Amino acid sequence: MTGDLPRPAAVEARGWGWRHASRHAWAVTDASFRIEPGERVLLLGASGAGKSTLLHGLAGVLGGEEEGEQAGELLIDGVPAGRARGRAGLVLQDPDAQVILSRVGDDVAFGCENLGVPRDEIWPRVRAALDDVGLDVPLDRPTKALSGGQKQRLALAGLLAMRPGLLLLDEPTANLDPHGVAEVRDAVTRLVDAYRATLVVVEHRVDVWLPVVDRVIVLGEGGVIADGAPRTVLGDQGPSLAARGVWVPGIPPAHPAAPAGPPGPALLSASGLAVQRVAGHPVASGIDLAVRSGAALAVTGPNGAGKSTLGLTLSGLLAPASGSLVAHGELAAAAGDAPIRWTSRQLLTRIGTVFQDPEHQLLAKTVQEELEVGPRALGLPASETAARVGELLERLRLASLARANPYTLSGGEKRRLTVAAALATAPRVLVLDEPTFGQDARTWAELVALLARLRDEGSAIVAVTHDLDVVAALHAERFELPAGGAP
Repeated sequence: MTGDLPRPAAVEARGWGWRHASRHAWAVTDASFRIEPGERVLLLGASGAGKSTLLHGLAGVLGGEEEGEQAGELLIDGVPAGRARGRAGLVLQDPDAQVILSRVGDDVAFGCENLGVPRDEIWPRVRAALDDVGLDVPLDRPTKALSGGQKQRLALAGLLAMRPGLLLLDEPTANLDPHGVAEVRDAVTRLVDAYRATLVVVEHRVDVWLPVVDRVIVLGEGGVIADGAPRTVLGDQGPSLAARGVWVPGIPPAHPAAPAGPPGPALLSASGLAVQRVAGHPVASGIDLAVRSGAALAVTGPNGAGKSTLGLTLSGLLAPASGSLVAHGELAAAAGDAPIRWTSRQLLTRIGTVFQDPEHQLLAKTVQEELEVGPRALGLPASETAARVGELLERLRLASLARANPYTLSGGEKRRLTVAAALATAPRVLVLDEPTFGQDARTWAELVALLARLRDEGSAIVAVTHDLDVVAALHAERFELPAGGAP
């Protein structure tokens, strides 16, 4: 470790709240608490409770009056958070939103350069930070060549290199494989141990962070609804918090029933398939699998193995590098057996896709209009469109947000919206990349139940996921892509 140690930051909220400019409801209201220098806090709450908004406020990135309205005060070391430059470092829910420069080393160095760290100190920090998060790639590796999970590690490395007094982590392990989850948690632990930095982490994987934190704060309607030692909060108030949607160890969400019958015939089959995003550079090969009606298939494996690329290929959005991907039966009727050659409308009626990054597929100005895009493209009657959209809004707890701009939703709400938009077309095959990212226990259960219903109606579900609870809940066949991409 080089350079002077930063001072751990003190944080205080005094009746703080924030309302986005385009929203009637406040994202956070009347939040009051004090975090002492060096404390390690796990910030919990249901999806949409305002956890990310609070972190953005502490990081000073919410914007001015044109971006929204603030109530109360949010302070770092007694100074308004927006003026405490360099004291707080934030890792966002969406790692793509934090990639700035085209090469890995330059991206990690960016924050240090902006803080005026001496040049001869920057690159040792960069290399140490990359080692700490387990991102073993050359410094000149293009950032666009990284997987979603690798980009999360990159964002965390950039934060670690800056060595702020306050670490703000917004679901830092959401899209990581189990090994990566442990690496990232341990890297954060080493940093806060070495620098006594203050830590505030938002995470639905409560078990992962309990050994690290010494305090739990729970946000809900009206501000802070629980605050104290982890054992006290999760033990004494566990059942009531779980009823609100908070993930509580030992109180798992409900799983849907197992499929009533065996899987049906294959709708898609791959033989000797190799997948790629850049021509001539396959990331996984030798893939043999079948996507069957009335069944779920889970694609699992470490970050960078090619899971998302395989998902996009199965969706008909990327051409196979070699081998074959063939559609069968009703899926191929009137469209041919090669999904990559189908028109957009043919894909819409056959294969639905949910990307890893929700913002890559938002199209409309409001949540309700987003859910209406697919049914309208299919020419469904207005009454049927309204019925489908209404049910999805209610079941996935988006009804109160029907008129909201999709870009103002939380990460978990955006994920539910994109899954709901795909479900609205009732596709025969649905391919989802990390479908449960950012969900609280209630919305996780509702989302999985909807997927199970689609499966039981005869559709095929393909879930690219690190969430092994989803694999179990959907009684999915598991297809593992190892590091190196060759099963």
